[in-house]
Amino acid sequence: MEKKQIDWENLDFGYIRTERRFVTNYKDGAWDAGGLTEDANVVINECAGVLQYSQSCFEGLKAYTTEDGRIVTFRPDLNGQRMEDSCRRLEMPVYPREKFVDAVMQTVKANAAYVPPYGSGATLYIRPFMFASGPVIGVKPADEYQFRVFTTPVGPYFKGGVKPLTIRISDFDRAAPNGTGHIKAGLNYAMSLHAIVDAHKQGFDENMYLDAASHTKVEETGGANFIFITKDQKVVTPRSGSILPSITRRSLMYVAKEYLGLETEEREIYKEELADFAECGLCGTAAVISPVGKIVDHGTEICLPSGMADMGPVTKKLYDTLTGIQMGRIEAPEGWIQEIR
Repeated sequence: MEKKQIDWENLDFGYIRTERRFVTNYKDGAWDAGGLTEDANVVINECAGVLQYSQSCFEGLKAYTTEDGRIVTFRPDLNGQRMEDSCRRLEMPVYPREKFVDAVMQTVKANAAYVPPYGSGATLYIRPFMFASGPVIGVKPADEYQFRVFTTPVGPYFKGGVKPLTIRISDFDRAAPNGTGHIKAGLNYAMSLHAIVDAHKQGFDENMYLDAASHTKVEETGGANFIFITKDQKVVTPRSGSILPSITRRSLMYVAKEYLGLETEEREIYKEELADFAECGLCGTAAVISPVGKIVDHGTEICLPSGMADMGPVTKKLYDTLTGIQMGRIEAPEGWIQEIR
C-alpha cells in the first residue's frame, strides 16, 4: 500500500479528511447493513434529537504502523463495550461491539494509505460516534439514529517534546453524582469547554475537577483520567462512579503491575494528599500520558518532585512500555492488538 504524500513528521493534532468512512442508520427498530461511503457530510432534519437535546456519544482510538510494517489497532473491543454502555445510559439503540469493531476495521483498511509510517511520530486517529438523527420536539429519545466512523491522520500530542503541565483545581464541576460522567457523552465535553477556555486565559494547561458533592476528592480533567505515583513508587488512580473508565488508564495500571512489577491501587484520592505524591500524569488516547509538574489550588502551588523539565522516571517507564506495546516493539497481552488485514 503506497502512502499518501503527507508531511507526516509535521502533522498537528487536527482533522484531515480521508477517503472513506463507515455509516449505518437505525430506523423502525433496527440497524441497516451499513457500509463505506466517500461522503463526509451529515444531512439531518432541523429538529433532529442531537440538535435539540444533545443525544450523542462518541469514542476515540488509534491505528498504528508497527515496527514490522503491520497496521494495528489497540483494544477496540473495549471502546465498543464503552459505547454500548454510553448508549444504554442515553436511551440510544446499542450498536453491538462486534459490529463496532468490524466497522472500525473496515474504515481503517479503506484508509490504509493515511496510516502514518512507523517512526514518524504520527498515528491514524479513529472517531466512532452516534447521534439522534430523527426529529423530536418533546423531551424524549428520538426514533432514528446514525452511527459513523471516520479517520484522520494526526501528529503527536506533544509538539517539540514532552513538557510537564501546570494545572489548576477548578471551581467548576465536571459531573454530578449519578449523572453521566462515567460515559462518553458529547454533552459532558460541551460542559467542560468554558472551564478549559477560562483555564487557558488564566495561564493553565488544564483543570483538575473535584467531586461535585464535597469538592474534596480528585476526579479527572475535561478529557483525561489521572494517575499518581507515590514516593515509594506505587501507581495510584482515583476511584469514582462519575469519572470515565479510561481504556488507557486501565492499560497503564496493568502494565505497571504485570510488566514493571509495581504495586497498583485504585481508591479515593483526597485533595489534601496531592502534595505527598512524587509524580502525576493525565492519561488518555491522545498522548498516552501527559506529565503534570505543578498543581495550583487557588494560588497555592503544589510542585511535584518530578519537576517541570521532564516526565518523572516511573511515568516515563509506563509511557515507554505502553507505546512499545502499541507500536509492536514489546509483546502485547493477548487480545490487546488487532491487526488490520
